[in-house]
Amino acid sequence: MPKSTSPFPRRKSSSSSTFSAFPRKKTSLSRQSSKETSTDDRLNDLGLTPSLAPPDIPQDVLSLIHHIQFTTWEDIPEVAGMNSVRIAEILRYRGTLPPIISLAHLYALSNSPTETEREFVRLVAGGVVRKVIIPGRTVARGGGVVAEGVVVVERWRDVITRTSNVDESVKKTYMALMDANPTSTTTSTNGLGREEIQQLVRAGFLTNPTAMASATGQSSAPSLSSLLELSKSGSSAPTGSLSAIGGRGAVHEAGGGGSALSTHDRRASLSGGGSPGPEMTFSLPNTGVYLKLLTSARAHLVTLLKQLSPRFNEATLPQLKEKWDGNVLGDSSSTAKRARGEWTGVLAGRTKKWKDFHGLRFEAVLGECVGCGMVEVFETGIGISGVRAR
Repeated sequence: MPKSTSPFPRRKSSSSSTFSAFPRKKTSLSRQSSKETSTDDRLNDLGLTPSLAPPDIPQDVLSLIHHIQFTTWEDIPEVAGMNSVRIAEILRYRGTLPPIISLAHLYALSNSPTETEREFVRLVAGGVVRKVIIPGRTVARGGGVVAEGVVVVERWRDVITRTSNVDESVKKTYMALMDANPTSTTTSTNGLGREEIQQLVRAGFLTNPTAMASATGQSSAPSLSSLLELSKSGSSAPTGSLSAIGGRGAVHEAGGGGSALSTHDRRASLSGGGSPGPEMTFSLPNTGVYLKLLTSARAHLVTLLKQLSPRFNEATLPQLKEKWDGNVLGDSSSTAKRARGEWTGVLAGRTKKWKDFHGLRFEAVLGECVGCGMVEVFETGIGISGVRAR
């Protein structure tokens, strides 16, 4: 027989197999499906954790306040990845923040919020602590005023005593006003002159309650008569004059912002000077910086939680903590990953925790989020707590 002229040699037929008829599947798909299952499985929920406080922390209000104050910040790590200038900036930033503890955080550490509230009211009435309310930044979820907090009066006095841009006589008058109004967040400024009030406002110890009300949308609407006067002024007065915009007090009369001092002083002089001084709100310097840190840290923690579980918005406590810490050098879980050749951590100075939040501790942010209702911590039954966004 003639040989085959095909340029390709004939392949030997392989022996048939029992499983040859079944389609083959790539192993990467099975690995992907198992990965999705491990990250998207819902955690067991055996009930909410009643308190975030360590078991050895006393439950009286002052002990809880001191615990929060002394556990807010991480110590500067030995291998920080930051130069001395950056470390000095972080320490200076921490030192300028006011000694305010949010009530949300306080209640998150309380085993009995009702008992804590009763003791808190007693301490306020006794002049031991003060309640501060600084609206303007509301929680994205959970509602409420962010800066509804508490300050130990002794620490408040320390802050104003160390202030160099307020006269000593004004400091004494200010502390007397605090003692005379232990349960109120505002005070009449009787006994303080205009220059003395301006000193306290510039230093951050008094604020304008009118501006505070407008920040929360609670300011009163401008009167109809003031709006009519404003609308007519442009056509009844020369262009470019004060009368053309309604006069010097037009903005304030129409519900505008700015300091209330000039408006109140003008009204007092028109009425013969017999009316009480302007009502002002007790405050502490750099409270706005504190609020910015608080709100941004809360929002970032919730974002991290959703990244870990886009479907259920939940994760175990160690997973969320590692995410907040940025998998930094020296973390226990990072050490285990390095031993397996999986570690991809970074130096502390390159993480958001240190760049944006100046070393704010994970436990402090978690307490804030739990207290204001943004997340909840629950027991999983395997010795590890779970965290879920609400």
